[in-house]
Amino acid sequence: FFHLQKKRRAATARRQHLKSAMLQLAVTEIEKEAAAKEVEKQNYLAEHCPPLSLPGSMQELQELCKKLHAKIESVDEERYDTEVKLQKTNKELEDLSQKLFDLRGKFKRPPLRRVRMSADAMLRALLGSKHKVCMDLRANLKQVKKEDTEKEKDLRDVGDWRKNIEEKSGMEGRKKMFEAGE
Repeated sequence: FFHLQKKRRAATARRQHLKSAMLQLAVTEIEKEAAAKEVEKQNYLAEHCPPLSLPGSMQELQELCKKLHAKIESVDEERYDTEVKLQKTNKELEDLSQKLFDLRGKFKRPPLRRVRMSADAMLRALLGSKHKVCMDLRANLKQVKKEDTEKEKDLRDVGDWRKNIEEKSGMEGRKKMFEAGE
């Protein structure tokens, strides 16, 4: 009993140690990801936003401000356009998912029934009034005469099979079969 308790305690302690080790690894990974994002952000800003050089005169400062305002306006327009596109696509997705939900919920597929339909009726249904040709599938078949073969004649001559069985049944029939075999 004590041996089992020691094993359980050891397993629990090992599990706790593994959990703490996994948490420590997760914390270091999160810190690495945050640092990588910060470096990526700095690289992007250095590439797209060159350092600002402030001119000395008032006239040049005003021109610089006008340029910056024009850039800000163009970026805001782009942002607004993308937001509107995103809202439209989200609305379309919601509408389509609602339609799909409605179709799934309301309608059950009816069991299909077999319908006997001739080839003519099928073509009329598919082609409508354009269908004029009558499709008689047996029209072009070759006529075959039934010939009496020797086998068929033999079968007809045998007669009723019940008579043969009645003759062979009982001891007399067995005796006849035995005598015929010799």
